[in-house]
Amino acid sequence: MRRKKPTIKMTSYGVYSKWDRSSKKIPKIRKFTTVINAEIDIEFGYVLLIKKGKGETLTFKIEHPPFTDESGKIRPPFTGEQFIRTNDFEFYLGDCVWEPLEDKLGIWELTTYHNGEVVAHKIFELRKKN
Repeated sequence: MRRKKPTIKMTSYGVYSKWDRSSKKIPKIRKFTTVINAEIDIEFGYVLLIKKGKGETLTFKIEHPPFTDESGKIRPPFTGEQFIRTNDFEFYLGDCVWEPLEDKLGIWELTTYHNGEVVAHKIFELRKKN
């Protein structure tokens, strides 16, 4: 018998409270938006609710403005995987702005995939705060 496809729904996107990466808790939404007034340590992204997906894996990609690593090389997009541990699972995909601020300004494109298919996609614009 073929397994049912999980349902994946974006429940929020925008600016979030600071995320503790060592915690299982998802950050709290502070403002629904795709335009981010960039400042150091601001957290942005989206939350997905995955139902009936236990044992599946999501992959993700975060495309960002061109900025360099410690050795001066342009950083490639951030990529990774998330194993779905329960049948009612929340997943946060996002990032936090760090120094120097100027090279983080611009378009950030966040995409999540399940079995190679796009299941969530959001474009954020990081602007210099007025």
